[in-house]
Amino acid sequence: MPTAHTVRIWDLPTRVFHWALFVCVVGLIITGNVGGNWMVWHFRLGYCVMTLLLFRFVWGLFGGKWSRFASFIYSPGSVIAYLKGQGKPEHSAGHNPLGAGSVFALLGFLALQVGTGLISDDEITNAGPLTRFVSNARVSLATWWHKDIGKWVIAALVVLHIVAILFYLYKKKENLIRPMIDGDKQMAQAVEASKDTAGSRLAALVVLAICGAFVYWVQSLGAVAF
Repeated sequence: MPTAHTVRIWDLPTRVFHWALFVCVVGLIITGNVGGNWMVWHFRLGYCVMTLLLFRFVWGLFGGKWSRFASFIYSPGSVIAYLKGQGKPEHSAGHNPLGAGSVFALLGFLALQVGTGLISDDEITNAGPLTRFVSNARVSLATWWHKDIGKWVIAALVVLHIVAILFYLYKKKENLIRPMIDGDKQMAQAVEASKDTAGSRLAALVVLAICGAFVYWVQSLGAVAF
């Protein structure tokens, strides 16, 4: 029977980011559709998502091994090989070639949704903090995307993400949820572990604080406050 290797794949900052982003995105979808007084929380959650995305960009460059973008940027050949069942051991460690595409799509569209939210205006009571810096035409375009298109794209990507996780859990008998909770995966072959020390966690906290301070400054440019 092959020996299983317990490997730290997801460092704590990545795990906290993942679950915090999930909660915030679900909250954004709910508050955005309810509207009214809940828009105050919609803005707050939007700023939280902006902070998290900025953090993830930095952590994707300097975080743990499997949290770095370099670990899950795959060539078309790698994707095709994976689909043919010819994947490499490291493909089952972090994000596999299919999961990587889903992650980049979700992060990209979330960034677009946040960006358009900053310059959207419902012409009633709610306006993004940067609307006064762009033309009315751009505000209208951003508002249209944010309210009528973007939110449904995000909702679809979230549903697709959940369906994929359930598929791997029940069809392929691979639990992708547990490692995102405790950080470890059971690997058939030993792979490099992610650095997840007190020092790296402190560095992540500093990065998050800097990102939060930047977002606080951005929102202070407009009329909407925390």
